[in-house]
Amino acid sequence: MPVALRYAARSNVGLGSKSRNEDSAYAGPELLVLCDGMGGHAAGDVASSLVVGELVHLDGEAHGADDSLDILERAIEEANSRLADVMEVYPDSDGMGTTCIAMMRAGTKLAVANIGDSRAYLLRGGRLTQITKDHSFVQQLLDEERINADEALHHPQRSLVTRVLTGRPEDQPDLSLRELHRGDRLMICSDGLTDYVSTDTVAEILGEADRTPGEIAESLIQTALRASTRDNVTVIVAEAVPAGDGTTKPQVVGAASERRGVQRVSALTPAEKAAELSREASGVPAAVEPPVLAEEQTSRLARVLRGSLVALSVVAVLAVAVWGGWTWSQQQYYVGEQDGQVAIFRGLSQDLGPIPLSTVEEESDVAVDALPAYYRDQVRRTLSADDRAGADRIVADLRDLLTGPEPTRADGRPGAQGCTPLVLLPDGSTTTAVPADVEAVTVASVEEGREELASGPLTEALLDRLGLGAGTLGGAAGTPAPTGAPTGATRPTTVAVVWPEDCP
Repeated sequence: MPVALRYAARSNVGLGSKSRNEDSAYAGPELLVLCDGMGGHAAGDVASSLVVGELVHLDGEAHGADDSLDILERAIEEANSRLADVMEVYPDSDGMGTTCIAMMRAGTKLAVANIGDSRAYLLRGGRLTQITKDHSFVQQLLDEERINADEALHHPQRSLVTRVLTGRPEDQPDLSLRELHRGDRLMICSDGLTDYVSTDTVAEILGEADRTPGEIAESLIQTALRASTRDNVTVIVAEAVPAGDGTTKPQVVGAASERRGVQRVSALTPAEKAAELSREASGVPAAVEPPVLAEEQTSRLARVLRGSLVALSVVAVLAVAVWGGWTWSQQQYYVGEQDGQVAIFRGLSQDLGPIPLSTVEEESDVAVDALPAYYRDQVRRTLSADDRAGADRIVADLRDLLTGPEPTRADGRPGAQGCTPLVLLPDGSTTTAVPADVEAVTVASVEEGREELASGPLTEALLDRLGLGAGTLGGAAGTPAPTGAPTGATRPTTVAVVWPEDCP
């Protein structure tokens, strides 16, 4: 049965110290997109609004259900490449990134793409279900059963993400295809809501049948503010209704809207909307014809005096601006690299010609090369902080990535610190993070791991232990799957994992 979407989008900067909204969202008849920007000194608001602008052309285009996922995936890849292009042209934006959830409707089908820790929920028959999975450090701890769901709600590292759009080819979203039923309610939100408002409260508000999507979205924002959310909070609420009863006017909120100076997209074609949002997200102004002024009929002396006064005023303004800028810069803090170690800097990460604008406040005991690849690159690109305390928290979070937060055993005793595994890859190299889409085999020692990876097919006992039956397990990705696997399936790459002693 044909359906349409009735939708609303709302956003608020939150009660924290952020002076600008780094969230961006777009809601249209066939497309819902939400992005939460980030990136140290780089502009997270530029990253989020740029990606929204690159995806907006999907709204209003005719897509079949069979190829909707492929179309959505290619569009996100192109938006990610656009991020890389902008960072190459504008060095100050290097290091920016953004989460992204995009939903594209094709008839009664809904193509969903997700990367980062923003979330999407579906309310059907009174039951609320999270239909995306967070790409975050805390989610990894949950998957490994090192913490429980209650501990995850208040975990100090819940803001650490493991995968976002940063302009790299490996930034790939999760993809899924869902069926839309009349009466379904969808909600997409940034972590400014879910980090401060419980799922039960969200379900209760979303389930109020007599309220419109706009009223529900506004209620969710206000609930997050009453919970003292310190992050930007953005919400899109959409309801599946009979065809012809849906909303037709697109809405833009957050950073993308603020860069436009309005809260809604005017009645443009999809191509015009895409070009305008993309241009503004990149900071490129539209061409404007300068006004034609009549020549003023004044004396030469009056013009000279006026010019002198203008010049003196400009010099005075520049002097005040330079002094104010320098004073402001010395109140800024960021985390970066100093002699191979994570360090806290005061000032700005740029130099003004031969004049450095920052100094090292404190050098930590965290080695940059020991960090996971994503966070290693983020440190080298610098991570901004609201104040010195915020910089200390960032260093503590990075240190926890290496040592791991102290988990609790089933008997109540504290677990061991420093539970970072050594991962042996098939090519002989090592890393400290288990790559995605691989079979991880725990071994007793480095020597045992190398022997097993080098021996080709693993022993029968090892195969039985993994429940994979006979066949080749090691080697490159793409090895044929064991008998009984679905047609066309391939076996993932196998890696060996060596855990330190006493790890939980």
